[in-house]
Amino acid sequence: MNPAKAEPAPSPTGSIGLITQLSRVVFRRATEDLLGMRLKQLIALDHLHRNQGCLQQALGQTLMLDPNNCVILLNDLDERGYVERRRDPADRRRHLVEVTPEGVAALKAAEARLDSLENEVLGNLDPGEREQLRELLAKALTGQESWLCEPDPGAS
Repeated sequence: MNPAKAEPAPSPTGSIGLITQLSRVVFRRATEDLLGMRLKQLIALDHLHRNQGCLQQALGQTLMLDPNNCVILLNDLDERGYVERRRDPADRRRHLVEVTPEGVAALKAAEARLDSLENEVLGNLDPGEREQLRELLAKALTGQESWLCEPDPGAS
């Protein structure tokens, strides 16, 4: 039997374990060569595109990055011309981050490439099953948005 065609063993951690395993497959295959940027950059651009004027601190918390790694990520995106950072007029100590038109164009191109990877990774599902999976994952995320782009009040 071809090991690539074998059914995966049931995950002892349930659906979350399977989602995590699938996520690892995507992270391994979504290379910079394929996407035109690193996957973490694509995720950051997508989040910023949906949350214009996001606080830099909140972006780092959303992406689970420590402040130094968030700055490194944003520096890379800024050097490419994909984001702009500016001081928050309400609090000059904070930075707001916005996607530039160049960043939106790069995001759209990377998303198109990611779609082709999704077709490969989810190739064992028919189109109806893929749509059902998308709907179920979206439903599971409903109500989970409260942590997005909101700074932790306890953070310094």
